[in-house]
Amino acid sequence: MARVKRRILAALIAATLPGAAWAQAQVPVAAQIGTPPDELLPPVIHHPRFFAKRVTGYLPVRDGTQLRYSVLLPRGKGPFPVIVNYSGYDPGSIGGAAYLDDNTAMSVNLDASLVAAGYAVVGINARGTACSEGQFEFLARSYGEDGRDAIEWIAGQPWSNGAVGMANWSWAGMSQLATASEQPPHLKAIAPGMPLGDARLDSWYPGGVPAPGFVDGWWGYLHSRWASAQASAKAEGDTKCLAQIATNIRTAETNRLPAILIRHPLRDDYIEIRNMAARTSRITVPVFSMEVFQDEAVMARMGYFQETIDPSRLWYLQTNGAHDLYVSARYRQELIAFFDRFVKGQANNFEATPHVQVWIEGALKGPGAAMFENFAPALTFSHATFPMPVTPMALALSAGGRLVPGGGKGQADGFDYPMRGPGVNYEFGKDGWEPLRAGWQRGTLAYTTAAFDHDVLAYGPASADLWVTNTNADADLQVTVTEVRPDGQEMFVQRGWLRLSDRAQDPVKSTALRPWPIDRPETMVAMVPGQPALARIEVQKFAHAFRKGSRLRLWIDTPSQYGGNLFAPQSVPTRIEVLHDRDHASRLMIGTVPNVAIPPARADCGTVLHQPCRADPLADGRPPQEILP
Repeated sequence: MARVKRRILAALIAATLPGAAWAQAQVPVAAQIGTPPDELLPPVIHHPRFFAKRVTGYLPVRDGTQLRYSVLLPRGKGPFPVIVNYSGYDPGSIGGAAYLDDNTAMSVNLDASLVAAGYAVVGINARGTACSEGQFEFLARSYGEDGRDAIEWIAGQPWSNGAVGMANWSWAGMSQLATASEQPPHLKAIAPGMPLGDARLDSWYPGGVPAPGFVDGWWGYLHSRWASAQASAKAEGDTKCLAQIATNIRTAETNRLPAILIRHPLRDDYIEIRNMAARTSRITVPVFSMEVFQDEAVMARMGYFQETIDPSRLWYLQTNGAHDLYVSARYRQELIAFFDRFVKGQANNFEATPHVQVWIEGALKGPGAAMFENFAPALTFSHATFPMPVTPMALALSAGGRLVPGGGKGQADGFDYPMRGPGVNYEFGKDGWEPLRAGWQRGTLAYTTAAFDHDVLAYGPASADLWVTNTNADADLQVTVTEVRPDGQEMFVQRGWLRLSDRAQDPVKSTALRPWPIDRPETMVAMVPGQPALARIEVQKFAHAFRKGSRLRLWIDTPSQYGGNLFAPQSVPTRIEVLHDRDHASRLMIGTVPNVAIPPARADCGTVLHQPCRADPLADGRPPQEILP
């Protein structure tokens, strides 16, 4: 993330979310990660003009709406292969004065690397955003249709050789799913990073629990990106662009995202249109997908769109860390090789790249604004084909706050709701756990394994299958998986959420390791006071090495804050009990990957990006349900 972007985000969040964190080997192969070459690590404060020529203008889509574009051309005669950045931020102004001052949503360094590799880079603003005409409507069906029209228009320009790819992350990752689903003939490959595949379950209502904090802050960030386009337009004397920005600022309020969620609090037809993963099976071009497990902005779910893609055409990179790790220099090396193969048509043997790569224990190695580019994982593992096979591990909740193999036993444990659990990565630009509140023991349960007698590499989504009773009709649950280390520190691993009334599961999409709420109004069912019900809670995807001597812990409490996601749980006080007797087998199901050599040395606490540590609050060995004040 560029320095200016971080500064803008910090100011916006301070105003909207006090205290928030934002913006075929059959056996997997383990490898240590080296340092990226210096040429992929350019400065990021102010950028010299790195392109030979810039072309700007407006391209038409099928209904006559004009979308603002900006083209950065490499040196040479041309025509050139093209990489497109399409979103509602400021891509239609790339190459302008603000952009060269690093005031942009995406990465100038990535664009510079693509231009140096011989690609023309085209930025396009979505309709109704920045300088583009039209009515703003986030992720409407027209978004993909406009993308298709733009790709075909680009293919016919004199500076284009007709071979077009798409890159970038977040909103610009969503644009790739929407556009590729419309099958434009000249689109050759896409590389979507950190998109919302199903916006409702991926971000707005994870597990059915409302999380309005992020979208409120995001709306301010979106306007800051239009301000960037405005600054460049002023420098260029572009009165048409300036007038359109003024219009869009006014007319976009009709479809302001927080207002949309007020009008559509459940999954109706309007919201289902924003489920792009329902159409990604139509994508036929090669896909290089990047995903961040501890993504503080859009989380790691992505609507599981990867499962809809032909696995022979999918390459999938997953890593611990932050939303903006698409700028990682190591990833960029592979990204350019991917485009060289499928956009340029070079025979560079990219096909031999494992179809699944996983990075873990990644840390920031570089100074200042270049830190995400210098992100360095300590360990990787991979598999030649998608999906990576896993071995399920079942851990039963049991008496005394224990997680045990086999079956659990003992009487139910209860906690008072809604005392929020501690936030994680709740301060902008700083990883950490929120301090525990006074009397926190009354509002949470914890279950911990014995120390592992061997290394365990956990991978994929997990399922907390909890038999619960509630004294009221509804409540929201949060589960947190952590590692309890021999040094007395507890490290964050991952979280999951569920609204109890949204507990009905899709029998086709759900597996033992991944619950999948049907999430339709007609399947929502109130809790019957005192009557046990099975609540399967999806723990977001993760990968984590639990080394010999460590323990795994599961916390159960009320949703709190996770990065920029500030939850708004049901507020009616109630008493929730979790059963773990013979007839109500509550358990945690986790996938594990065998035969990966894990280095014995643990990463120092505070170095693994977005996986902070804290002193073990249960250091005396007693669970909170046994140490009430």
